[in-house]
Amino acid sequence: MAKEIKTDEYRVALTPAGARELVQHGHEVLVENTAGQGSSFPDAAYERAGARIVSVDEVWSRSELLLKVKEPIASEYDRLRKGLVLFTYLHIAADEPLTLALLRSGITAVAYETVETDDRRLPLLAPMSEIAGRLSAQAGAHFLEKPLGGRGVLLGGVPGVAPGHVVVLGGGIVGYNAATIAIGLGAHVTILERSIDRMRHLDEILSGRVSLLMSSSLQVEESIALADVVIGAVLIPGARAPKLVTRAMLGDMKHGAVIVDVSIDQGGCIETARPTTHSDPVYEVDGITHYCVANMPGGVPITSTKALTNATLPYVEAIAGHGLGGAVARDEALARGVNVVDGKITYEAVAEAHGLEFTPLEDVLPL
Repeated sequence: MAKEIKTDEYRVALTPAGARELVQHGHEVLVENTAGQGSSFPDAAYERAGARIVSVDEVWSRSELLLKVKEPIASEYDRLRKGLVLFTYLHIAADEPLTLALLRSGITAVAYETVETDDRRLPLLAPMSEIAGRLSAQAGAHFLEKPLGGRGVLLGGVPGVAPGHVVVLGGGIVGYNAATIAIGLGAHVTILERSIDRMRHLDEILSGRVSLLMSSSLQVEESIALADVVIGAVLIPGARAPKLVTRAMLGDMKHGAVIVDVSIDQGGCIETARPTTHSDPVYEVDGITHYCVANMPGGVPITSTKALTNATLPYVEAIAGHGLGGAVARDEALARGVNVVDGKITYEAVAEAHGLEFTPLEDVLPL
């Protein structure tokens, strides 16, 4: 398991409890020194679990299955190699340099975010989507404060003063969790969604406490003009996010309103969005504050690391126990997570995003 070196990334891919489960199943677990420090898991906790603490060189060169949280950054590209299975969040549809580096290296890359069940659930993306959704409402409320460049609106209002208005673009896991926290803060919440069945479900589970509208270009334009906070929460699994909000639309928004683009790691659904970090989270365009932190759950690493391990560990155990070929043969959801094998792209949406050739997984990985 490698240590994350991306700016302001404090998560780690495996808790000591997860390491112990793997050790008890007979696997050798190598943990890069201080990998868990940002999540308050010291090296000694992994050693007590039976893992071995090693250097960065050793963890990359000796591992057969390498667990990470975030995609490799440029300084790690030279460590990618044939024979290594990398299991992490990749989001390569929005990252051509990384895609090409993976292809050149011959590595096998499995993406948490495209592991998908037959009923279209994304079990390894879900826990981080829940956390990012909840954080998005908190971030929106925070940056609405006047000293931080916002309008100066309290989302919950007070008796005699109307609450703030939060517009959520997308009613999936991120959107639902964003709406839940925004409702808890006392805001007036509108969700824009394309699926009527999903809207019926949201109306039921949120007890009618939100306004649900069919998403269209015109409806987005009209809704964000009324918003104090806009939360971008759209996802097309493995593909670039569609641009729902254009720069021209910002001119109709309230000065000092806040946009939180949770889909920024897939390219963002706001035309003016660009990735930011926890140490420098916001910037302003046309009087609108943009919060576009690409690893939002990294800001709450103790919660995030535990939630991630809960979700990934069964898949890690399957790959470690049966090899990747055996594991994907047993589990179609995991097979959909395989993005790159031996210099070939095996996930169609990624190939389309970069105009590269798509190769079906069964053509390159013996199942």
